[in-house]
Amino acid sequence: MGKTDRGFTLIELLIVLVLVGIVSSFVIYTNVQTSLKKTRDATRKNDLSQLKNALEMYREINNNYPSSGGSWQGSGCGYGNYSTSGATGYIPNLAPTYIAKLPLDPRNGQSYPPCNDSASTCYLYRSDDGQNYKLLAHCSPEAPGAYSSNDLFYDSARPTWAWQVHSGPGSAGW
Repeated sequence: MGKTDRGFTLIELLIVLVLVGIVSSFVIYTNVQTSLKKTRDATRKNDLSQLKNALEMYREINNNYPSSGGSWQGSGCGYGNYSTSGATGYIPNLAPTYIAKLPLDPRNGQSYPPCNDSASTCYLYRSDDGQNYKLLAHCSPEAPGAYSSNDLFYDSARPTWAWQVHSGPGSAGW
């Protein structure tokens, strides 16, 4: 055997292992980030469903929905700094009677796509006269491919950057 028949040196093997580790870390990081986005999107949909149920209970007892005076109200975003309970809640008087506490968006006040605007990441509520309402998960969804016109939470007025629930056709276009 001559000197040209040698195997890999220890340094060469270490360099290959480091490169494999770096590539693996990148793949794992990307997968974890996608999973976190999907989890936050699922949380938003769950929050919208719970709020819708609480709003329907409120209406059953009070014969109307909580009124926001026709303006969009949110907590910790560019639509007001409303609280998560009581008369000053972003949905007035819904919590704590009909739901323990009004939820906040999982990334409330943080900038992320699709809006890249920390003043817009929140849940928003609007009711003009108490007969109709619309509730948004504003600046969502986060996960790629989560937009679908077949989705129960699809907002035709904001088809690529909000999910919604509403009381009827009168509020769908708000």
